[in-house]
Amino acid sequence: MIGIGAGSPKHVTVEAIEALQAVDAVVALDKGDSKDDLLGVRRQILAEHAPKVRLVSVVDPPRDRQPGDAAAYRAEVRRWHSARAQLLTDALVGAVDEGGSAAFLVWGDPSLYDSTLRIIDRMRGECGLECEVRVIPGITSVQALTAAHGILINRIGEAIHVTTARNLPATSAADRRNCVVMLDGGAGWREVSGPDTYMWWGAYVGTDMQVLRSGWVSDIGDDIAELKASLREQHGWIMDVYLLRELDGHEEPSRL
Repeated sequence: MIGIGAGSPKHVTVEAIEALQAVDAVVALDKGDSKDDLLGVRRQILAEHAPKVRLVSVVDPPRDRQPGDAAAYRAEVRRWHSARAQLLTDALVGAVDEGGSAAFLVWGDPSLYDSTLRIIDRMRGECGLECEVRVIPGITSVQALTAAHGILINRIGEAIHVTTARNLPATSAADRRNCVVMLDGGAGWREVSGPDTYMWWGAYVGTDMQVLRSGWVSDIGDDIAELKASLREQHGWIMDVYLLRELDGHEEPSRL
């Protein structure tokens, strides 16, 4: 498991390069033409750092993106993970001899809102794969976002909360004081923002397509929602991340 960063090939660490050069093959999910950029970054990393390592791609199985309530959502994700696990096991066993090694190149870091480790557990438990797992950390989109904006992720002595847009409406006011939001298929900031909510937003962070915006949600929230829809139509996909921060009394945003 190799974390490859938020999109820039320069995010790949020395440790990741050394691990990549030592494997027999890289196994990756092909998410279709609309997300070919994601597979393209993996090809670029291999070409630059490990040109002799084979890339084995597997067509990602379909998933219901609107399964209903929370229970239905979790059930659909579990079904999807099982389907992925079988396909990836078959591809890995077919590409790598017994005793060999393969790598999964994980966008960002394997520990943060990525399911590859869960899928590997299913590959072992449901598909009978016998393997040892090593994890190489990577730069997350959260780090890439704050670096691009030149800000700190938290204020002095305050916590930082990381969540998904699906869970944002149920997030407490205390947790929303400094809140990073990931996996937003829409414009979740509209549901929770007040007059003192400031947002630092980024799409495709760390890539050549990076787009950044910041400001009071009351001023820029609708514009960013329109921009996000436009970018998705232009590229066929979008990944964005943002930091919401409550600034008491509409105080000026601080980098300190």
